[in-house]
Amino acid sequence: MIDEFAWLDATAQADLVRRGEVTPRELLDAAIARIERLDGELNAVVSTRFEQARREVAADGPFRGVPMLLKDFLCHTAGDPVHGGMRVLRERDWRAPADSHLATRLRAAGFVFCGRTNTPELATSITTEPLASGATRNPWDPTRSPGGSSGGSAVAVATGMVPVAHGNDMAGSIRIPASACGLVGLKPSRARTSLGPQFGEYWGQVTHEHVLTRSVRDTAAVLDAIAGAAPGDPYTAPPPVRPYREEVGADPGQLRVGFRTTAPGTGEAAHADSVAAVEHAAHLLESLGHRVEPTAAAALDAPGMFDTMPALLAAVVTWELDAWSQRLGEQLPSSVLEPMNAMLAEAGRSVTATQWLAGMTASQQWARGVAALWDGELDLLLTPTMPAPPAKLGELAPDAKPPEELIAGVGQTAAFTAPFNITGQPAISLPLRWNAEGLPTGVQLVAAQNREDVLIRVAAQLEQAAPWAERRPAVR
Repeated sequence: MIDEFAWLDATAQADLVRRGEVTPRELLDAAIARIERLDGELNAVVSTRFEQARREVAADGPFRGVPMLLKDFLCHTAGDPVHGGMRVLRERDWRAPADSHLATRLRAAGFVFCGRTNTPELATSITTEPLASGATRNPWDPTRSPGGSSGGSAVAVATGMVPVAHGNDMAGSIRIPASACGLVGLKPSRARTSLGPQFGEYWGQVTHEHVLTRSVRDTAAVLDAIAGAAPGDPYTAPPPVRPYREEVGADPGQLRVGFRTTAPGTGEAAHADSVAAVEHAAHLLESLGHRVEPTAAAALDAPGMFDTMPALLAAVVTWELDAWSQRLGEQLPSSVLEPMNAMLAEAGRSVTATQWLAGMTASQQWARGVAALWDGELDLLLTPTMPAPPAKLGELAPDAKPPEELIAGVGQTAAFTAPFNITGQPAISLPLRWNAEGLPTGVQLVAAQNREDVLIRVAAQLEQAAPWAERRPAVR
């Protein structure tokens, strides 16, 4: 029974429950067995709630009885540990006092939470190797990183532990692990999902919540279940014309697709594997009837975002440290953090409110220039998701090199993804190509603001033209 369900997506598992062919308890027990069998080698899951899950009754929603895992960052669940990759929270066994709105909506959709997945400290890295809980291994090559910061969630889905897992994306943290682990990773439009009740915004305007999946239809249907405003949200994305699941298989028409393989801001060429993945996707899109051609997308190279991000990130880490000090009732020194975050926390003390507001204004002006590309030139932009294959474990570990070099490595890896956290546009990573070493190499498609419908239509087209469902990692 363990392997019988392992490679069914969440939609298929829910269909079995709906038809009475399997019970939610059978799905859950099979997922627990897979986690226990696989996680010792991979270190994807940092806390479990197996007995609580067995006691909980799945809501009668579209995913009734389907097991899932939550990233150990945001999406809090009442009474459960949340450590965010921080040693100090792990030592004090900090637990969330209440469910977030996102957790409430996932429960209402019928999902059953099995536990929480590994993430780098404060989700600031693009590799999942926190000192608090150790490195998570990429199942396609256990010597390599699974990406970050939703690396544990990506590994759990890629190996069949669960069909879907929560993630969040501040600079590529859903899309980068999706690329590294051969999954579908959609970053929705800004404010498509709620960050309440604890937050209106998080890290300014860059945080987006969703899931990692193995199928486009799961990505669309989960978005239907969690999208929409919650009381007190400062703003929200406009509702779609129809459910996103109805976009799967819908004709997108002929679209104008521009592609680019040089990194925004630096113009550095992507690795040959990443370029080959984009060229492969471009040929596929052309064969599907779309107009595809290279584009300079020069607005991406304007300095506004790149000049302001270091100070804004430093201020965010300082705020995080102070917020946790308040929750714990003790002043935490920066030394409780890993070296890169400790340096950022100290630097953030010198960022003034005026500098923060000036930086936000500059980045928003930059975003307007980028978003204008979709006003007349493009319907979709195609890029690599990652500029190179996943790094070897240890290369970007928290204690691997001086903090300044780690920050540079994070910036380089997120070069193609981070811009669209600033613009707030929807972007999706798809696993359309594997390199000669057998590593998945994702490509990113970016649509105009609030046009997840276009992304889902085209992603479903590509999934049918170049299916990936039968590709399985070495560790599974």
